[in-house]
Amino acid sequence: MDKELLAMLVCPLCNGKLKYDRDAQELCCHYDGLAYPIQDGIPVMLPEEARQMGADEKLPTSPGRTGEA
Repeated sequence: MDKELLAMLVCPLCNGKLKYDRDAQELCCHYDGLAYPIQDGIPVMLPEEARQMGADEKLPTSPGRTGEA
């Protein structure tokens, strides 16, 4: 994954930073608990295409969110 592209991408829900998981080929938002897939080198930044992360993978709250669902 291109480092410049990774630096520009944010979570479409909370605008938070994403962590690149090279092994799983995912961009992870630990605040929203979503893992966005990377298919053929292209990040798929659609929440409906993201994998829901397990409770042990995500953080309890996002610094930019007030807790509304």
